[in-house]
Amino acid sequence: MANKEKDTKEMEAQQSENQVQEEAQQEEQKEERSEQELLAEELGKEKDKFLRLFAEFENYKRRTSKERVELFKTAGQDIMVAMLPILDDFDRAMAELVKSSDEGVLKGVELIHNKFRDTLNGKGLSQIEVNQGDAFDAEVHEAITQIPAPSEDLKGKIIDVVEKGYKLGDRIIRHPKVVVGQA
Repeated sequence: MANKEKDTKEMEAQQSENQVQEEAQQEEQKEERSEQELLAEELGKEKDKFLRLFAEFENYKRRTSKERVELFKTAGQDIMVAMLPILDDFDRAMAELVKSSDEGVLKGVELIHNKFRDTLNGKGLSQIEVNQGDAFDAEVHEAITQIPAPSEDLKGKIIDVVEKGYKLGDRIIRHPKVVVGQA
């Protein structure tokens, strides 16, 4: 019996030793899994960080290229604004020369005027078309005064254009100065 008890005790000891070994292996597997999970989580965070950084860089490139294109479009804005009074003087001179009888001078000045206007138009300058009776738009027009409307249909509308307005590309560089009919 002693042998049986001894064998049983040995078996129990072996079983408990096997259980301890299995538990140790399970613990190691859990640690490996948790290490793998930690590494996978860390990798996911780094991927997310990389994607965000990449998207931010793409946005930066897009924004700077848009700003660069805008800068090139309006690079001559200061020069154009400085040329507008000269263009106005030219228009007034043309209006007065049409009244004179000297056709040779009129023809010569008209050629220079057209060449000057075409050159400015070629650089992106365009006149804002404003006519009497157009609706007043505070975004586009600059009202310099209001006068009583001569007729009912001109109330709140443009009665006269005092100074022409101009755009450089899509940007307004000088708003047309207008007189508006009081409502």
